[in-house]
Amino acid sequence: MVYILGAGCGAKDLITVRGMRILEKAQLIVYAGSLINPQILEYADKKCIMYDSAKMTLEEIVDALQKGEREQLVTVRLHSGDPSLYGAIRQEADELARLGIDCEYVPGVSACFGAAASLGIEYTLPGVSQSLIITRMEGKTPVPKSESIESLAGHNSSMAIYLSSGMMEELSKRLMAGGMSPDTPAAIVYKATWDEEKIVLSTVAGFPAEGKKAGISSTAVILVGDAIRAAGTGYDRAYLYSPEYVGAD
Repeated sequence: MVYILGAGCGAKDLITVRGMRILEKAQLIVYAGSLINPQILEYADKKCIMYDSAKMTLEEIVDALQKGEREQLVTVRLHSGDPSLYGAIRQEADELARLGIDCEYVPGVSACFGAAASLGIEYTLPGVSQSLIITRMEGKTPVPKSESIESLAGHNSSMAIYLSSGMMEELSKRLMAGGMSPDTPAAIVYKATWDEEKIVLSTVAGFPAEGKKAGISSTAVILVGDAIRAAGTGYDRAYLYSPEYVGAD
């Protein structure tokens, strides 16, 4: 069996306890190159065999994982963030299944949640937004027309946009074309929770220039929506702790 494991958003201590314990006993790890904080790999034994998947094809990744299984090693495929988001795990798991190799999935903290923690925000503020859209701009990987930035921006809900920091000017234009106001709050969070983390606070119209000024063009998540603004007023009181409901029969 291969563990498909989420390393979390960056900080060494933001991996799950389960993930940490699996890494401690791992004997072969295929990890996602520059996307993973090298400190995470310190949980593994120094004798662990390691492969950097940034330099490997799908076939080479599967071959390495199959080698671990064949040699009865504790084998880990280590992804950044949570494997279920933009990790290409489905094709890897399908190839392993074809070889008769089972997988166990271990979740991780995704970048948008690390970014929210760094900013001290809540995506789902009553009276502001009750939804979080996680999406990306199309690049080498296409995006269905029904999931275009314009169509999703029209909801005016909180958005976390991955894999798009190299296309910020186009992203800004398309968010506004979809109906977002130019002064809608926006944030760029580079390497959320890493030691090198950078945070840029701006607006939908202004974040491309601010991101360029900060030298950010990769490894960032872009957050937009009225819930992204700094803590304060402008939202409704939650019913969860309202006197009308607390203690009610």
